[in-house]
Amino acid sequence: MTERPADPWSAFRRFTQARIALGRSGDGLPTPHVLDFQLAHAQARDAVLGRMDVAVLRAQLKDTDLADHPIVTVTSRAENRSAFLQRPDLGRQLSESDGDTLRAAHTSKPPDVVFVIGDGLSALAIESYAIEVFSDAMKQMPDLSVGPLVMAQQARVALGDEIAVALNAQAVIILIGERPGLSAADSLGAYLTYRPRIGSQNADRNCISNIRNGGLYPREAAARINYLLRAAIKQGQSGFRLKDLSENELLTSEDP
Repeated sequence: MTERPADPWSAFRRFTQARIALGRSGDGLPTPHVLDFQLAHAQARDAVLGRMDVAVLRAQLKDTDLADHPIVTVTSRAENRSAFLQRPDLGRQLSESDGDTLRAAHTSKPPDVVFVIGDGLSALAIESYAIEVFSDAMKQMPDLSVGPLVMAQQARVALGDEIAVALNAQAVIILIGERPGLSAADSLGAYLTYRPRIGSQNADRNCISNIRNGGLYPREAAARINYLLRAAIKQGQSGFRLKDLSENELLTSEDP
């Protein structure tokens, strides 16, 4: 019996999590790959429908050097997960009572930056990486004033702008769960906005995406956050006018 030749595409599977070179069984996919697809779809749904557990995040923070860092918990105007998914605009607005709480909490001296942790579309990503990224980033900015860590439930990216305005912060960095795909349900995003205002556009922000162990490692993401924040303060702007040249600086620093 003639041995079936190996699929030449199979070697590329070592370099990507994309579904390539899966082969076939008759006119369909082999059963293991069908089951793997169904599992990935279920994990993506769970990530979107899951809710951020603030108690878990507080416990994670206690295991770091930032155990005494002040924490404020807020929620958007989306009353539940269903409203959050169907009305993205509600996820961009603070609940009225939380807005009053933040405005009462801001200090006389505006902080250089405030960090926000928002569930977004993957609570799994938040619980897996957000505290690690926050902790690593804080270690690199001891000379900057940082406002309270704000944990925001039912949050979209733009919610960070209203939080920063309420705290009178010069910049905001929101760590938020990204929309899961069928190769990763735990991807974290970080969005930086300098001089945020209610109504800031996506063009005003810098985004670092795919933060996870299978993508951009949390420590590397923290280094990029630090670079972009300092560059934004120096240049007085963020968004499309601010370029991430952190990799160039790293290569220069490694030159003999």
